[in-house]
Amino acid sequence: MDYCPHTPQDIHQMQAVIGAGSIEELFADIPQKFRIRQMPGIPASLSEQETLGLMQAIAAKNRMPRVTLTGAGAYVHYIPAVVGHIIGRAEFYTAYTPYQAEISQGILQAIYEYQTMIAHLTGTEIANASMYDGASAMAEAAVLCAKMSNRSRIVVARSVHPQYRQVLQTYSWANGYTITEMPYTATGQLDLAALQNALDDSVAAVVVQSPNFFGCIEEITPIADAAHKNGALLIAGFTDGTSLGVLKPAGASGADFVVGEGQSFGNPVNYGGPYLGIFAAREKFLRRIPGRLAGATVDKNGRRGFVLTLQTREQHIRREKATSNICSNEALCALAAGVYLAALGKNLGKLAALNIYKTQYLKNNLLKLAGWKEVFSAPVYNEFALRCPDAQAVNEKLKAAGMIGAYDLQKDYPALENTLLFCATEMLSKDDMDRVAEIIS
Repeated sequence: MDYCPHTPQDIHQMQAVIGAGSIEELFADIPQKFRIRQMPGIPASLSEQETLGLMQAIAAKNRMPRVTLTGAGAYVHYIPAVVGHIIGRAEFYTAYTPYQAEISQGILQAIYEYQTMIAHLTGTEIANASMYDGASAMAEAAVLCAKMSNRSRIVVARSVHPQYRQVLQTYSWANGYTITEMPYTATGQLDLAALQNALDDSVAAVVVQSPNFFGCIEEITPIADAAHKNGALLIAGFTDGTSLGVLKPAGASGADFVVGEGQSFGNPVNYGGPYLGIFAAREKFLRRIPGRLAGATVDKNGRRGFVLTLQTREQHIRREKATSNICSNEALCALAAGVYLAALGKNLGKLAALNIYKTQYLKNNLLKLAGWKEVFSAPVYNEFALRCPDAQAVNEKLKAAGMIGAYDLQKDYPALENTLLFCATEMLSKDDMDRVAEIIS
């Protein structure tokens, strides 16, 4: 709170009721040596004017590069002003879980519209609202597949985001499941032959990402066919949702679950969060999926209305039988995504195409440099991997020029020495990309 509403008399009265002689008595169990009187590095109380000046001085130390060449799961896209305006309205900004439908029609309708748009984009019948981030959405889907099938193994492509695979590993370990990783080929895509050899009746799910961590677009249909032939389910993930504006939806290519990161939809890159987990699925899994679902109905007078429905959360009637321990939703982030998608409409396809053009232009510019080579041959979206003479030197040059450089793939893939993952979104101008090549050369 900005202001404490309790007067000294109020405090004295409360102390009398509970039998405390002073506020200090409430902390009697904490030894004096552990009590902090003054936070280290934090000045004593300041006036509002002094506090504002101090915070502005600290904020001024932030370096805000205009050019960002890193993607790898966090993408800098333009956010229309309408997004901030809508989510900043008090009735949305302060809204939490809309338990009481009669007073929550606005946020319930917003969630319903968000679910509808996500289901449409992913080629599925249902979508929830929502998960913490793309990594947890992927892990939740994998564990759900294992629980439903009573199988113990999950097969995941090594071309899936490394941090997503780490989260998947943690979820699987906690539930007693094992992870088998599949290699990628010279194209940068999943090795389908290796996958087919690895599939048996112990595999609950196959997990892929498209575009994958290298930016390469996977062929979903043959992967789905291989999984289904062995009784497994297919989970298709993504990290940049704008790709859904141009690529064939994974749901329409045979995926049973489509999960991913919704940060690109109107949510800024903001010190790592908050993010938005997208979770979509086939209708037959309606009663299994975690999180919340908003549904449309009519009241006793025949007027259209919205409610929460089919909540399989552990706080509700399912208790220990719940499919997930997800106990909160990312309503504000989902609202931002909904407003963003509604504002762009069919122009999302044009935005995706623009990202492809930018990607090809930057890649072609860099391939003109001495010693630079393309690593993978598959078609890419937004991101591409190039091998260069000295990755560290390249990023140091870009940093010195006030730019955020490319992602060094050797950190996660030791075999990809001196290989950088570049990202190009609509935020890069032609002059920016020409300048990048000039700086490196």
